[in-house]
Amino acid sequence: MTRNYDALIIGGGHNGLVCAFYLARAGLKVRVLERRHVVGGAAVTEEFHPGFRNSTASYTVSLLRPKVIADMKLHARGWRVVERQISNFLPHDGGYLKLGGGHERTRAEFARFSAKDAETLPRYEEALERVAQVLRDMALKTPPNAGGGIRALLAAAAQGRKLAGMGIEAQRDTMDLFVKSARDFLDGWFENDYIKAAFGFDAVVGNYASPDTPGSAYVLLHHVFGEVNGKKGAWGHSIGGMGAITQAMAEACVEAGVEISLEAPVAKLLVTPAPAEAGGGKVAGVRLESGEEIAAKIVAANIGPALLYRQLVDRADLPADFARRMDHYKAGSGTFRMNVALSELPDFTVLPGTGEHHTAGIMICPTLDYMDRAYTSARANGMSDEPIVEMTIPSTVDDSLAPPGCHVAALFCQQFAPGLDWDARREEAADRIIDTVTAHAPNFKASVIARQIHSPLDLERKFGLVGGDIMHGHMSLDQHWAARPVLGHGDYRGPIRGLYMCGSGTHPGGGVTGAPGHNAAHEILRDRSLLGRLLG
Repeated sequence: MTRNYDALIIGGGHNGLVCAFYLARAGLKVRVLERRHVVGGAAVTEEFHPGFRNSTASYTVSLLRPKVIADMKLHARGWRVVERQISNFLPHDGGYLKLGGGHERTRAEFARFSAKDAETLPRYEEALERVAQVLRDMALKTPPNAGGGIRALLAAAAQGRKLAGMGIEAQRDTMDLFVKSARDFLDGWFENDYIKAAFGFDAVVGNYASPDTPGSAYVLLHHVFGEVNGKKGAWGHSIGGMGAITQAMAEACVEAGVEISLEAPVAKLLVTPAPAEAGGGKVAGVRLESGEEIAAKIVAANIGPALLYRQLVDRADLPADFARRMDHYKAGSGTFRMNVALSELPDFTVLPGTGEHHTAGIMICPTLDYMDRAYTSARANGMSDEPIVEMTIPSTVDDSLAPPGCHVAALFCQQFAPGLDWDARREEAADRIIDTVTAHAPNFKASVIARQIHSPLDLERKFGLVGGDIMHGHMSLDQHWAARPVLGHGDYRGPIRGLYMCGSGTHPGGGVTGAPGHNAAHEILRDRSLLGRLLG
């Protein structure tokens, strides 16, 4: 084996970098092992056509925790995020709907379609904010772990007080959000179909499901607990693309003493076997695909549970029940991700010319029924007849991404079956997406200079996202909080001593949050302390 490290991090995505930073800051000797030629995982910026750059997979900012930003001094390292002028623009047969730009402005927009919904909006926002604030508070806390001893009991008591302290209305809203479908939840608040669609889109982001699927309301909530520049619920564009975040994180890591190795794919977790009565096996290090073996007593995996336990860990090293459950861990998304280089901005039939709507999230999904049809047609035929498309055009606020007069657009699309033969069908799907946008902006197709395609299979091959799952696993109730990835291991600790999980397959789930990396590092450092060993 090569020289020993205190900790190895599998995967140099944002959560792996966050975990590495906190461990190194505490004095550990840490090495990050990244399989690609660039650090950042799915949060990277790449040139996909000469002169045109964009965020390759992850594409927008809100969920990154302020504590992580401050601790890693990301702003001091030059990272900037610009808020959208308005949050969303939804073209539809009856015109268009704009969200954002201030509460009163959004209410006025709603009033064009429903006076009742305009009056309801403040109460809806207050209800979601009450629950979202609890999620913010819990995001950087380790879930109580079933069978986890005194430490788990203390965590359960502390977090239970927060939930119990909510008023009865907030508790009811929390229950609704966790178990209801997005449609059922939104039907309880609004009457206009376009308004419900504007909110319901968040319920299907990265979620291979219909807005009618029970539990889909939670995914809606997951996308509103973030903030940008101190403004809760806001979304923004990262100047320089999402890769600017992870490059600043890498700089913080190197400054703290982390060694980052690129083009160093891990082939196998090395485990020293031991009988069950002795506590089972323990981590010895990793073997790279090159054959190099690296010793460490701690390994933190910033890859999805499906990839980790089905490919990198020998089944014989896992408890039988855990291995069986990982066989059936739900991972796979309906996401199809594209970048396009444009000669001009799209000119929307319902709102011609240029304007603030080009800086927004442009949502082509006019009703919940449209979203349901997109899902059911994908289930039947492998891809949506009329896909759900969110388009952002970051070059409207960041002119470093495209040549003068040109633009780049990110197309984040649903629903596309993860199991389809994507080598044969990817171009067909890309054409369908372009046509979907062109139906609303007739100049769009002719303005496309080049396109970068990432089908679910491309996302798996390039970023290790099994089934193209950007969340590292379904965000369903049975794979959430203390049960993420599975009950008994919701505290970032794997079933092998010394193995930890620090990616989005743990609490609080997907998105560029930094929370799993932060929390996993906290648990690793706790285990190394005398008190931590006693409580464990």
